Amino acid sequence: MSAFRARHAWSIAAALVLTVTAPATASGAPTASADLREVMFVGNNWDGTADVIGSSGDFAKVGRINVIPDKDARMAEINADPIKWIAFMTIRNSVGEGHDQFVDDMYSTPDGRSMVVSRPSFADVVSIDLASGDINWRFPVSGYRADHMAVSPDGTRVAVSASTSNTVHVLDINTGKQAGSFGTGDKPHENIFTSDGKYIWNMAIGDVNTATDAPWLDWTKGDRKITVVDATTFKQVKIIDMRERLDAIGLTDYSDAVRPATFSPDESKLYFQVSFFNGFFEYDIATDRITRTKTLPMNPATSTDRTTWVNDSRHHGISMKPDGTKICVAGTMDDYATVVDRATLQEGPLVTASKPYWATVSGDGKSCVVSESGADQVTAIDFTTGKKTVSVPVGDHPQRVRLAHVPANWTGTTAD
Repeated sequence: MSAFRARHAWSIAAALVLTVTAPATASGAPTASADLREVMFVGNNWDGTADVIGSSGDFAKVGRINVIPDKDARMAEINADPIKWIAFMTIRNSVGEGHDQFVDDMYSTPDGRSMVVSRPSFADVVSIDLASGDINWRFPVSGYRADHMAVSPDGTRVAVSASTSNTVHVLDINTGKQAGSFGTGDKPHENIFTSDGKYIWNMAIGDVNTATDAPWLDWTKGDRKITVVDATTFKQVKIIDMRERLDAIGLTDYSDAVRPATFSPDESKLYFQVSFFNGFFEYDIATDRITRTKTLPMNPATSTDRTTWVNDSRHHGISMKPDGTKICVAGTMDDYATVVDRATLQEGPLVTASKPYWATVSGDGKSCVVSESGADQVTAIDFTTGKKTVSVPVGDHPQRVRLAHVPANWTGTTAD
């Protein structure tokens, strides 16, 4: 995605606290040389693989990467440590829905020679050489589970949520050495660097695996908040608790657990999803308030029993067309994706999709790409028409999809 430059001149205090920008790149490679090819990484969470597909057009398969080449060594460690074994099995039987979680998030290094992957069940981040398939470095996160990541605009650092220790680690993407870390609310999830690289936003979603899902039990879900930190010093700049903002507009029964989010290109607004809600909110940065609420259609076939919704998600996945005119939403538990006009908040056609888990933007900016975790495919939706253009089969339970770069002649490290 294209970088967006700051357009507002704030006072020093306001700039520190309030300035927000969209990620400058989703690829981890801000400039691509002639010997690199733009692609998309698709993480197959239950497979332990990542499929590499074209970044636009027909999104054709390029190759596949084994992201757990060290599985035997990791399992030996887990089986030798009762605490690690309990944590491993807890992940399998809760967020993993009976499966191990081998890949959550992934980015390419600036030179396009390696993939950096967070692996929830192994509680680590690894760098994998795209030529050999070998591990370059490994960073065990604090606690027992690694989650969402974000890459800095210059592609040199990667932030990863350590969800059970309420910590975000920031690593050198080439060496795996920790540059710093910071504390968050309960269960840190999404991370976003500002486009100038100065700040990191983290969204903590709280306890999403409990059965206390009724609105009156919302208080049991933990400390959910957005933490904004200085990306150099890792000092806290601002805390945003959406509970107060939701209560201010009368939505006292809505969860304040901010899930995926995206920023507007004019750097003034945040669009975000929350647990249990079929829709999203618009949050104005300067006035510090929720300005619009968009409720999207409910699928009548979706159970009304909240405890059946995966990890408290109703809708999980949101992205924006680079020109800021359209918002793409993955209606996870409602089995559709749709493109919403940002000016009017009118949704387009509901594109049938099986448990869509993420939404991102194609390399050419013309399509929204969603991962269908229930159908083991990714599907492209045209931003202009709101209609599906193509689906591409991938591995078992695709979740995160990221733009990336690989060597131009690269064809994979493992057989399909």
